Amino acid sequence: MKERQIVMDLCTIFAHKVKIGCTLDEKQMEMQTLNKKADATREKDIYRVTVVGSVVNFLLLVFKFFAGIVGHSAAMLADAVHSLSDFITDIIVIVFVRISAKPEDEGHDYGHGKYETLATAIIGIFLLFVGFGIFWNGASSIYRFLQGGSLQEPGILALVAALVSIVFKEVLYQYTVFKGRKLNSQAVVANAWHHRSDAFSSIGTAAGIGGAILLGDHWRVLDPVAAVIVSFFVMKVAVQLLIPCVDELLEKSLPAEVEDEILKTILSFPGISSPHHLRTRRIGSYCAIEVHVRMDGSISLEEAHETATAVENKLKRQFGKGTLVSIHVEPVKKSNEATE
Repeated sequence: MKERQIVMDLCTIFAHKVKIGCTLDEKQMEMQTLNKKADATREKDIYRVTVVGSVVNFLLLVFKFFAGIVGHSAAMLADAVHSLSDFITDIIVIVFVRISAKPEDEGHDYGHGKYETLATAIIGIFLLFVGFGIFWNGASSIYRFLQGGSLQEPGILALVAALVSIVFKEVLYQYTVFKGRKLNSQAVVANAWHHRSDAFSSIGTAAGIGGAILLGDHWRVLDPVAAVIVSFFVMKVAVQLLIPCVDELLEKSLPAEVEDEILKTILSFPGISSPHHLRTRRIGSYCAIEVHVRMDGSISLEEAHETATAVENKLKRQFGKGTLVSIHVEPVKKSNEATE
């Protein structure tokens, strides 16, 4: 009877362990499903934000081109070109965010996050060329005016278009940058700054057109002057977008304060010492962290694995669930073992 009871107890324990193992597998599958749903939701939200921007940009660029042509304003036409660049970059974001949201595959072990970085870089380069084009056109008009050439007086419609653009683009910037930071999307934030640069462009355009209308023939040069001033705003934003992209594509490490935070997190776990060989970088919206740590050499492999997994999970909670964490564990021998 005792032997039978022992066998039954062992069966119960085994069944319990199997149940626990199944429960853990189910939880892992559930977490994977939730992560996939979260990624899909993020992608949809990015599309929604971008579509809103695209519609507004399209309507504004049509209005600006019409107002610039009818109102004979070089500054307004330059502003219209800037809005056209906004519309094109919206399309770029839509295409590249879809690619960057794809999971890892055989050819991309670290995922497709850098496609989003590439999209941001394209926006920056495009914006840089647009800014230079606006500068060149405005400077050419100023030169012709100084050589005795005449400039047409801009119409009231051009001024109205500039004022309308200021309001709509600033509202669009606030909406897009809020969503971009909430979604942790570099490309969406970059696009928001593109909207803000267009708002700055329209402010300069409104000042130039208004001055050219109100101050008379000798001040018509203010229209191209405004275009030149706007071009510097545009090129400044382009450079601000490109520098982080270049850093990321060249595998620049995360800032020192972020790395210090990572080390503090690792050392907060008992049993871990001497974190070293820390390597960090960005992959699109996510971070990649590689580090070596030391643990007591007498503990079991299972214990070391559990501790390393706990560190990994905490780092993912801090820096985002898509963070890639690689922890190499090195054993530390006890002093009495080391002397033997």
